[in-house]
Amino acid sequence: MMAGGISALLLQALHPRALAGVWDHSNFREDLQGRLGRTAQFVAGTTYGSRHDALTLIEHVKVIHGRIQGIAPDGRPYSANDPDLLTWVHVAEMSSFLAGYLRYVDGSLSGANQDRYFAETALIAELLGATDVPKSRAAVQAYLNAMRAELVASDRTRTVVEVLMTWQAPRPGLQPAVRVFLDAGIQLLPPWAAQMLQLERPPLRAAFSAAAMRTVAPTLRWALHDGSVARRARRRALAPRVS
Repeated sequence: MMAGGISALLLQALHPRALAGVWDHSNFREDLQGRLGRTAQFVAGTTYGSRHDALTLIEHVKVIHGRIQGIAPDGRPYSANDPDLLTWVHVAEMSSFLAGYLRYVDGSLSGANQDRYFAETALIAELLGATDVPKSRAAVQAYLNAMRAELVASDRTRTVVEVLMTWQAPRPGLQPAVRVFLDAGIQLLPPWAAQMLQLERPPLRAAFSAAAMRTVAPTLRWALHDGSVARRARRRALAPRVS
């Protein structure tokens, strides 16, 4: 999820109005870890939490989104509740998470299950207010291709890249792991997005990132195994079924 989150953030930064909302109403430049952590909590909560917990999270985010609006540098107004922007943010995240799973966990996931993943996660975006959410691999690819004409690598985009590439771990001993996640996230970008962002992806680095992720990820999964969301999910799975 961490590598996918980095890829998603980079991809989202190419959309001028989506980036304007983050730029004007977020402290990501000072607290990148907090920004990524909040995104991870939302995704984990809506994926593995109970229906009640998921709906509570969604309503909380909608309230926050209601306060986020303004004018982008190109003069166009933006709102975090704009259905089109919600769809863009959702697709950038979900496609990046799936790309990370396929590259670093299980590349044999069937096409049918990949389509099911997009169809099921689309519900979250729709509950947030997104419309015309793509619900299959083919639809997601068509959507991303259509969106390319709206994407720009601006000065603000380059600042996001710089913030990510200079991200300092909370403890020095964790810095190598941060570097692994950054490289792994870059490898997940579509080739055209990496080119727009001027991020090189030499084959040797791609191979190193994959090997490093397979080393780091099991330790991270072990550390998160007893997180609150994970514990609740296990309790629901083990609870007796009521017929």
